[in-house]
Amino acid sequence: MSYTAHKDTFARDSLPPVDQWPEFHFDLPELQYPERLNCAQVLLDDAIDEGHGDRVAIYSESGNWSYAQLLQESNRIAHVLVDELGVVPGNRVLLRSANNPMLAACWFAVMKAGGIAVTTMSMLRAKELATIAGIAQIDHVLCDARLIDELSDAAASAGHFQSIMTFGDGGNLGAEAAKKPASFDNVPTARDDVALLAFTSGTTGQPKATMHFHRDVLAMSDVVSRHLCQTQADDIYVGSPPLGFTFGLGVSLVFPLHFRAATVLIEQPTPDALLAGIQQYRATALFTAPTMYRVLLQHLGKHDLSSLRQCVSAGEMLPKPTSDDWFEATGIRIIDGIGATEMIHMFIGARGEDIRPGATGKPLPGYQACILDDQNNPLPRGATGRLAVKGPTGCRYLNDARQKEYVVDGWNVTGDVYHLDEDGYYWFQARGDDVILSAGYNISGPEVEGTLLSHNAVAECAAVAAPDPDRGNCVKAYIVLTAEAKASDGLVEELQNYVKQSIAPYKYPRAIEFVTALPKTKTGKVQRFKLREMAAADA
Repeated sequence: MSYTAHKDTFARDSLPPVDQWPEFHFDLPELQYPERLNCAQVLLDDAIDEGHGDRVAIYSESGNWSYAQLLQESNRIAHVLVDELGVVPGNRVLLRSANNPMLAACWFAVMKAGGIAVTTMSMLRAKELATIAGIAQIDHVLCDARLIDELSDAAASAGHFQSIMTFGDGGNLGAEAAKKPASFDNVPTARDDVALLAFTSGTTGQPKATMHFHRDVLAMSDVVSRHLCQTQADDIYVGSPPLGFTFGLGVSLVFPLHFRAATVLIEQPTPDALLAGIQQYRATALFTAPTMYRVLLQHLGKHDLSSLRQCVSAGEMLPKPTSDDWFEATGIRIIDGIGATEMIHMFIGARGEDIRPGATGKPLPGYQACILDDQNNPLPRGATGRLAVKGPTGCRYLNDARQKEYVVDGWNVTGDVYHLDEDGYYWFQARGDDVILSAGYNISGPEVEGTLLSHNAVAECAAVAAPDPDRGNCVKAYIVLTAEAKASDGLVEELQNYVKQSIAPYKYPRAIEFVTALPKTKTGKVQRFKLREMAAADA
C-alpha cells in the first residue's frame, strides 16, 4: 500500500480502515502480481506485444474491432481524457452506455490514464445517476450520445461535473480522439490503486460503492476465467449482463481479452439477439441468468448453437429443472456460480463432471468458504447457515458504515443462507436481507418503496420478492392507499408506469396488491417476512 500513482486521493482516503478489511489470500502462483500494475497493460497492450494485433477482439453489429484497433482507439481516448479534460490519476470517470466497442475503449482509456471507472447501466434514470455521482464524487463523464438526456438531468441535480463528452452519432469524443496519437504511455498505477467503483444496492436502498484494485480486475480472471471457464484463445464469449455489472465486465471484456480470445457485445441482448449472436459469430460460451436460460429454451429451434462449448449462469440460483431441461435440449450442462459485487466476481462454482444440478458448487481455487451460525461460529458439514467467504478479492465499501456488517472476523458475509452438504457442496437456501433477485438483477425493495411513496395515492407500502415462474422472483408491492384514492386496475398500471419513469424500469413491481394495513411489530416496523409468506402462498 506504500506506492500509489493517484494524485487525486479521494478513493484512497475513502477506503475503510484496514482493520475492517477482510482477510486476503494470494496463494495461487498466478496471483503474484508486481507492485506496479496497470490492468489495461496486461489485458490489451501486452496482447499486441505478443502478436495478437490482427485478431478480432470485439464482434458487434456496428463492426468488428481487432486488438490493434481497440488499443489505438483506447489510446486516443486516453489522450483526450488527459490532454483535453485534465484527468489526473485517481479522478472518477462515469461511463454511460449499452454494451458496445466504444464503451470498451472508454473503459480501457480510463484504466490507461490512471482514472477510476464508474460504469453504469444504460437503464438507470437521472435520480439514480445523481446518487451515484454524489457518492463517487464524479469528475468526468463519457456518455453515449443517445443517453445524454437522463445524464444531463442528473448533472443538473447533482451539481456540475468538470466535463461531459459524448460518443456515437452526434457525439464529440470521436472527432477529438481522431486528432490524437495512436500511442499512449500508460500511467504506472500500483496493483493496490483503485481501478473501479462498482455500485450495488442494499436493504436500505442507499447504493453502496464497492472499491476494486487493478489486481482485483486480473484476479477475477485468473480465478474464474482460468479455472472455472478455462478460457482458450479460440473462445468467443457472448452474454447478456451489462459491463456496468462486474459479472458482465468479467465475462464480456476482461476474461476473453486476458486469454486473447474474443467477445460479442450486444446492445439489446433479447433472447433472439443472443441466439442470433451465437449463430452469427460462432460463439463458444454463453453467459446469462437462469431466467434467461428458461426463456431461451422456447427459442432454441430457430438458431444453430452447435458452436457452443459451455454455458455459465449467475445472478441468482439456477433451479435444477432449468439445468436439466437445458442439458436435455443442448447436451450442455450449465455451469452455475455465485458471486457478489463486493467480491468483484464468482467465488463458488463447478464445471463438468463436478456439477451437481441444484447445487452452486464448491469454492473456486484461491477461495475459502464456510457457513456461520448467528454468533459467527463456523458450522460443520450438514448444517445450514450464513455464507462466508475469503480469498484474493473482498469487500471494501467507499465511506460506508455497512463495511462492518459485510466483513465479520475477516470473512465476507454475503447475506445468503446456504446448506453445506457432507461432500462440501454449497446449496442455496434463501437471501438473508431484503434484496430482491429477479431475472439476474439485484433490486432494492426499499428503493421501490421510496419511489411508490412519492406518489400521491400511496400512504404506506412494502416491496418483497414473490415467486415467479419466468423470472425466479418478481417485485410485489403491498400498498395502503390514501383516503382519496380508490383501488382499480387502472391505478395498478399508473403506479407501475410511475416507477418505470422514476427509476430503472426493471425495478418496477410486476405485482401490486392493495391492503388495508401492513403487518408490523409493536414498535412499528413492517414485518416483511410475513409479506413474503403471503406472496409465496398467493403464488
